[in-house]
Amino acid sequence: MFKVLVSDPISDLGIQKLMDAEDVSVEKKTGLTEDELVQIIGEYDGLLVRSQTRVTEKIMEAGKGLKVIGRAGVGVDNIDLEAATKRGIIVINAPDGNTITTCEHTFAMMMALARHIPQAYAKTIHGTWDRKSFLGVELRNKTLGVLGMGRIGSEVAKRAKAFGMNVLAFDPFLTEERAEKLEVKLASVDEIIRQADFMTVHTPLTPETRHMIARPQFEVMKKGMRIINCARGGIIDELALVEAIDEGIVAGAAFDVFEHEPPASDHPFLTHPKVIVTPHLGASTVEAQENVAIDVSEQVLHILRDEPFVNAVNMPPVSSSVMSKLQPYFGLGEKLGSFAAQITADAVSEILIDYAGDLYDVDTQPLTRYILKGILQRHLGSDVNIVNSMHLAKARDLNFVVTKTPKTKGFTNRITVTLKTQSGKNRLVAGTLLPGYGERIVQLDEFPVDAAPEGHQILISHNDKPGIIGRVGTLLGKNDVNIASMQVGRKIIGGEAIMILTVDKAVPKEVLIDLTGLEELNTASEIVL
Repeated sequence: MFKVLVSDPISDLGIQKLMDAEDVSVEKKTGLTEDELVQIIGEYDGLLVRSQTRVTEKIMEAGKGLKVIGRAGVGVDNIDLEAATKRGIIVINAPDGNTITTCEHTFAMMMALARHIPQAYAKTIHGTWDRKSFLGVELRNKTLGVLGMGRIGSEVAKRAKAFGMNVLAFDPFLTEERAEKLEVKLASVDEIIRQADFMTVHTPLTPETRHMIARPQFEVMKKGMRIINCARGGIIDELALVEAIDEGIVAGAAFDVFEHEPPASDHPFLTHPKVIVTPHLGASTVEAQENVAIDVSEQVLHILRDEPFVNAVNMPPVSSSVMSKLQPYFGLGEKLGSFAAQITADAVSEILIDYAGDLYDVDTQPLTRYILKGILQRHLGSDVNIVNSMHLAKARDLNFVVTKTPKTKGFTNRITVTLKTQSGKNRLVAGTLLPGYGERIVQLDEFPVDAAPEGHQILISHNDKPGIIGRVGTLLGKNDVNIASMQVGRKIIGGEAIMILTVDKAVPKEVLIDLTGLEELNTASEIVL
């Protein structure tokens, strides 16, 4: 008989399958302190929590029989994943349970914004019958821009089509084929901000997406835009948005999330007449709370019975013999994926991974997960892990093909990652582990190089002419950017060449712009590993 402890308030309906299972005994004990949990956790095989219980290393150390920890929700920041992985405890969550409810909240916010519903309500209940101040707009025939076409963004687009809206969609992994399947038009962020009447964001918060809509975007935005954010605070620059509303660029905004939650009492959103706010209610429905509990309960049952399961957020079981062979390559694989993603500007349609040499006769699936994580995390953020990376790639119709070669010229091992793009501008990054030197990038597109994949790097494409290296060094020196190492790759003398510079700190965007202005220099971009 398996024993499962439910330590946070979860409805009986959500855990009904666990309670009905003949081989499982469920006990509900909520509000326990860490010490109280430590005293009793040793008798349980599974632990089911929401956000209140902090599952620490101390608790897991006492839980000698713990096989699984289930989080009835998406976020697992209250669970020490490293400690769980180290002890072989599987941690699962419910990433799909709040998709519909967040989508519906987004649409509710959009309609409230279009028709001034909160403002009209407030005035009416305070005794003012005012039909003239709240002239709204229809959604029909309006253009909606959706930034992020994952689960939630795709559902929003589907409902927008039902309302007769035209949908422009942006996602780093959205291809023409998938856009056509979703009946949306593939667009860039710039096209959306210039053309859309409404815009909603559904991306994770990453360094790439933080303030992706800020002053520069508002300066070229279509006048009268209405903006909705039910994703993550920080994707849109809040202060710049207020300025854009006051300047008449943006007609209104509806936010369920803030950069800092709860927001300060003097936050301008809270008093602005053209801004609607809710306190992070995107996942707050009876159905969503029950659905995430049902999803997690099912997976807990599968794990306890040693059946196939999904939605694990930490390391899947790997045999010790395979792990010992692959572990040295995990860091290299993830960095190659990240490097490839950072140098690829166009939508990725296919991923090609080739293992050569020592990796030929090894089960490389765990390593493939690391590579996909590196690629996807660039745009999807910390929601990507080594377990769900394959699932997330397939969910976006992102095909990945793995091949193996027994021999590799010049190296005992080699990993090659190629990102094929919609535009045909494919990018290739290859790396190896060199005895005594560690991780190295040995090829970038058609150019042979020898660079360590670490820290802040600048990738420069230039014409192979005398003096270009000196001009680059001088410009960086003037801007207090210190060069730690430099690698140059070229195919022919005087032709196209590349430079990989490792520098001591982040490179300001203005410096990258100045670099591209140098004579004989084509492009300059920062890579962070």
